[in-house]
Amino acid sequence: MRHGVHLRKLGRTSSHRRALLRSLTTSLFRHERIATTLPKAKELRPFAERLITLARRDDLHARRQVLRHVSDKEVVTKLFDTLGPRFATRPGGYTRTLRLGPRQGDGAELAIVELVGSEPTFKKALEEKKARRDRKVKAKAEASEKEKPAPEADQGEAPQAPGRKSRRKGTE
Repeated sequence: MRHGVHLRKLGRTSSHRRALLRSLTTSLFRHERIATTLPKAKELRPFAERLITLARRDDLHARRQVLRHVSDKEVVTKLFDTLGPRFATRPGGYTRTLRLGPRQGDGAELAIVELVGSEPTFKKALEEKKARRDRKVKAKAEASEKEKPAPEADQGEAPQAPGRKSRRKGTE
């Protein structure tokens, strides 16, 4: 019977499992979105959410408790400076798990784990893409206006293509 058994062993020893969760959590806080297998994602959720709850407190003891699990100081700084205030009013549920389906090689169920509120990164990418497209269109329009020759009223000749010689004698 499985009474009171609350964690998945993930086919690892306890120290390896702890190291795996720490690594996944560090990557999640750094990138705000990671892809992994579904059992790992389900184990990651309470571990990461506990650290975000500590980051919401934003005191020295909470920072030291987070540093026990996340060894990268840049990630801890990001957690306390940006992620903690982002979730300050949210009462829980800081992560979202999206199922992707089976992996091609071994059929393992894949999932994406992301922090709630990290969606604007996609909107920013679309805006940047539109801005680049607008700049290209503008540059093409300016280039086509520069290519237009100025009308010459004193000569009755039609403008020539560059690199061609005139057939008339005396004009080149």
